[in-house]
Amino acid sequence: MTEPRATATEKALKLRERAKMKKPKFVRQESWKYFRLKENWRRPRGLDNKVRKKIKGWPPPVSSGYGGPKVARGLHPSGYEEVLVYNTENLKGIDPKTQAVRIAHTVGKRKRVKIITEARKKKITILNAKEAKETVEKEKELTGEEAKKEEEQEELTETTEKEKPEEKVDKRKKKRTEKQ
Repeated sequence: MTEPRATATEKALKLRERAKMKKPKFVRQESWKYFRLKENWRRPRGLDNKVRKKIKGWPPPVSSGYGGPKVARGLHPSGYEEVLVYNTENLKGIDPKTQAVRIAHTVGKRKRVKIITEARKKKITILNAKEAKETVEKEKELTGEEAKKEEEQEELTETTEKEKPEEKVDKRKKKRTEKQ
């Protein structure tokens, strides 16, 4: 039962892409003429407006005929339905077969990592997980002892970095004394 539906959505997505290719770029009337008018679409409402009247030679107005198939509306190009998530509780009602998660941009790193780990456990697709991949991998790798070792290594590198500039100054002084 899920297979025919999946193929129907795939066909609808392909149809939507084909319709997108044929669709013109809808621009506001005379935006090409006046710099003060932006190109974003505004419905023409004037009595003698050429775009509203659909006169030949003027850009086409937005109409329902340019829309894609109803089945594909609201779907991500991957075929999943997008669900916006703000915390781990929002992951509870998600079906991993038909829905994918998009983490809200207002979510911070700490919460983002928790959401990503929870979603991976439930095998839910994440559409924008690129940013926090490094932090998730670090969290998985680091366990109690490894975390301590890494902290000690960081402290050692910090102390050696502090010593390095002083050594450089000493070398400079030695070179100056040798030249004289």
